[in-house]
Amino acid sequence: MITSFHPPIRTLMGPGPSDVSPRVLEAMARPTIGHLDPEFVRMMDEIKELLKKAFKTENELTMPVSAPGSAGMEACFVNLVEPGDKVIVCQNGVFGGRMKENVERAGGEAVMVMDAWGSAVSLDKVAAAFDAHPDAAILAFVHAETSTGVSSDAKALCALAQERGALTIVDAVTSLGGTELRVDEWGIDAIYSGTQKCLSCAPGISPISLSAKAVDKVKNRTASVQSWFLDTNLVMGYWGGEGKRAYHHTAPVNALYALHESLVILHEEGIEKSWQRHAFHHQALKAGLEAMGIGFLVDEANRLPQLNSVIIPEGVDDAKVRSTLLSEYGLEIGAGLGDLAGKVWRIGLMGSSANRRNVTLCLSALESTLLGMGASVKAGKALQAAEQVYLQAS
Repeated sequence: MITSFHPPIRTLMGPGPSDVSPRVLEAMARPTIGHLDPEFVRMMDEIKELLKKAFKTENELTMPVSAPGSAGMEACFVNLVEPGDKVIVCQNGVFGGRMKENVERAGGEAVMVMDAWGSAVSLDKVAAAFDAHPDAAILAFVHAETSTGVSSDAKALCALAQERGALTIVDAVTSLGGTELRVDEWGIDAIYSGTQKCLSCAPGISPISLSAKAVDKVKNRTASVQSWFLDTNLVMGYWGGEGKRAYHHTAPVNALYALHESLVILHEEGIEKSWQRHAFHHQALKAGLEAMGIGFLVDEANRLPQLNSVIIPEGVDDAKVRSTLLSEYGLEIGAGLGDLAGKVWRIGLMGSSANRRNVTLCLSALESTLLGMGASVKAGKALQAAEQVYLQAS
């Protein structure tokens, strides 16, 4: 007989989802009201304003898509890419490849700029791609590559695109709320993210923001947007404007309560302080892992604080370690993807998961598990090194 589902308690330190704040969980349990109720519409406007603060933008078209981050990605591409458009796509991990798929499905031509997994996008290669394809209409890249933990220079890449007269589409699924991101100052034209990473919200919603230039391109398309559901011309009848809203779809009411609460929490902390918190706890985790003898995939200059790809020690059974952490400690860390499968673990410090308790748990549980399997790691050093970072800050 199937009965009610009661999930186990986990500490989520993988590539997402992250731990969801109790305040956000409580918000999801509030009474459901209609998606055109005046009070719900009022809350929608507050979500838009809070998202603007998180993205650091004044873009009018800033809203949550009623689906996960992958739908936010698709929304940006199907609205901005027309058949025949040439798009320079940067790939240095899994998600640049998904950008390519979206370009081609929208009828565009993808010009690929390839960099090694774990390396930042090369500005020189992008400049060379523009030289070879001066008619490129869009530059697309991942700001924070979730598959590797590498950060690329979004500010410099957007400046380069502007010089060449191209729009930009930026994947900020893992960066929003966790690392520096300035949409207006950097000149980003279209950006998408997810709720389940550094916003510490439940999965299922994708915040997006489009600049005035991007909106102008959408409004002046010669071909219809291939997706009815994601067509911003239609969706903004529900999310945009003043007063009465036009019905487009039944919004996920309780999930949007959750997003609202998570953005309130972020606003209370302050976006810059959130960036600093992620960086601080990363330093403690880094000190502990390195003291244990575990190294990082990404060089320090381009390393994400909220997504740490670490090298699995030689001879260690990747799956067995992760299984043991989950079963004995209730701790989830992530496996490597693609070419990095079996070579790295991805340890997340995202949103409310970025805290001292989680850093301590991760280091002690990982050390104990590895020593129990006979791995060649240094015993008794990790927690001391992490505590030193915390003591120096106190």
